Amino acid sequence: MRISTANLYATSTNQLNTLQSALARTQMQLSTGRRLLTAADDPVASARALEVSQSQDINAQFATNRNSAKSSLAQVESTLQNTGDLLQDIQTLAVSGGNATMLPSDREKLATELEGRLADLLGIANTADGSGGYLFSGYMTTTQPFTSTPSGAAYQGDQGVRQLQVSDSRKLPLSASGSAIFEAIPTGNGTFQTQAGATNQGAALISSGSVVDRQAFNSTKYGIEFAVSTDTPPVTTYSVYNTSSNPKALVSGGNAYEEGKQITFGGMAFDIKGAPANGDTFSVEPSQKQSVFATVTDLIATLRLPGDGSAGKAAVTNGLNTAIDNLKNAHDNVLTVQASVGAHMKELDYLDSTGDDLDIQYASTLDELVGLDEVKAISDFSQQQLTLQAAQMSFKTMSGLSLFNYL
Repeated sequence: MRISTANLYATSTNQLNTLQSALARTQMQLSTGRRLLTAADDPVASARALEVSQSQDINAQFATNRNSAKSSLAQVESTLQNTGDLLQDIQTLAVSGGNATMLPSDREKLATELEGRLADLLGIANTADGSGGYLFSGYMTTTQPFTSTPSGAAYQGDQGVRQLQVSDSRKLPLSASGSAIFEAIPTGNGTFQTQAGATNQGAALISSGSVVDRQAFNSTKYGIEFAVSTDTPPVTTYSVYNTSSNPKALVSGGNAYEEGKQITFGGMAFDIKGAPANGDTFSVEPSQKQSVFATVTDLIATLRLPGDGSAGKAAVTNGLNTAIDNLKNAHDNVLTVQASVGAHMKELDYLDSTGDDLDIQYASTLDELVGLDEVKAISDFSQQQLTLQAAQMSFKTMSGLSLFNYL
């Protein structure tokens, strides 16, 4: 068979190009660590690898979001801790104000100190988040949450709670609204509130009380009025009125008053101690929502009451008891929000663990789809290199053959 020189060169060149391309492809696989260099290498595996890569990128973004959420929640938790410590300090001062040996000048010093605590509390409520916004203003991040008023403080934010997507199916709040932390605080014992009349002339003190019959308890407002006879010795009685109706309706009248004896009606129970004066009144109403700033402001005003005589001392004591109850509720509310923040931070830890497991799973799947068996690739590379070298040597030898060499 006769083989022309042109055919020899064309065939050899094509073969060398094929061998060199295969060698270059294997070298590229080794340098990238990937078995698939283009989608054409394995269309099904390439499409699946793209889906897994996208899922892996989304999982990485969720991890970034969780880090941001942890940072925000840690700042909120620290701020709430400071709030709780400050409220405990205020409660301690309120209890000190009830000391019977205190003079009006001593209570004035406490009131002045509490004004400083009120300013501190307002400062904490207006804590910035470090990125140009405020922690407790809801969605209105650039609006200062609270502004000082004569009655305490006014909330300028909204009720929104900013959230962040931290997993495929979970959003977590980054904070809480200032209204929920500092304003939505129940008064009294959390269910109802007892208060002495502002014009009382006697020395009677009323307790916070408790609910003894949930079924009988409702939102009715009650008033208690005392009557003291002119007999010798005087006889003290009291009447209970339903003040929710207009005019007020008598519930029970002419009840004999015994100091410290439990008074029960409407599913509620409490006691009154001391000597009420004729015409003294007390109110028993369902708890309302009150700002902690209003509570502290009322406490300051109570400490500045004259406190003269038994009636004045009773007014101060009743006011302090009301403030202490409300401060306790405010502290409990802060602890509840703080516990919620702690639970969210714990959940983020669990989600981090799950995200790490997913990342390992995605990496394993990608390795199966596009990963390179390096041992096999190195072996193929050596073999292809040897084959190319042999083909180059044989082409050189064949291209050098000529009859003129033998003439």
